[in-house]
Amino acid sequence: MKTENATPPRDKSKIIALIAWALLLIGYWWYTSANGLTPMQTMQDLINFVSESPYGFPVYVLVYMIRPVFLFPATLVTMTATYLYGPVQGIAYALIASNLSTMVAYLIGRFFGSGFLKNIERNALIGKYADRLRQDGFQTTLILRFLFLPYDLVSYFSGFLHIDMRAFMFATVIGSIPGTISFGMLGASIEGNFAAQSVRLDPLSLVISASMFAVSIGLYRVVRYRESRLPKS
Repeated sequence: MKTENATPPRDKSKIIALIAWALLLIGYWWYTSANGLTPMQTMQDLINFVSESPYGFPVYVLVYMIRPVFLFPATLVTMTATYLYGPVQGIAYALIASNLSTMVAYLIGRFFGSGFLKNIERNALIGKYADRLRQDGFQTTLILRFLFLPYDLVSYFSGFLHIDMRAFMFATVIGSIPGTISFGMLGASIEGNFAAQSVRLDPLSLVISASMFAVSIGLYRVVRYRESRLPKS
């Protein structure tokens, strides 16, 4: 005889996956805390490993791709690319790796599904952007990327809502360019050791970084202005 309130197999798999993810996060943060590893020290370890490995670029891409699982800051990994490879090559590498990591976060969110958000969507601000994403995934994702909102949060959120993948990725590829250049040039400006905090900054690279930040905010305003001029349906 079937139990009426039995949990569907798909829901069970989500619960198991969520528990496994939580345990992985707890284990990761416990390990870094127990060993006194700050995010900057972790990045210095990555820099040392990648710079000495004959498989530096694939390793870098792999680390960037799994980074969302551990909620490690995307900005630091982007800065690492330009610190290692220089501004032009580093930014190109970071763009490739960051968009692959975005896909990972989006697919994780899509796996858990929109039901995961049904309680927190009651928040007015979250509910507003959830509705916008459902109505126009491309433009809303573009706006959120230009605004430098938390990279992984936007990706997970879009996956939870089952936003059209092509629209989401296309907007992310375009919208992440100014931010990647901005943080990439910040990484390119650094000379010295991350972990020891014995670094020097190149003024020109800093100016370019700040300029790209301003460009991104300007593009956000342009998109919002054009949106406001559209006739209301």
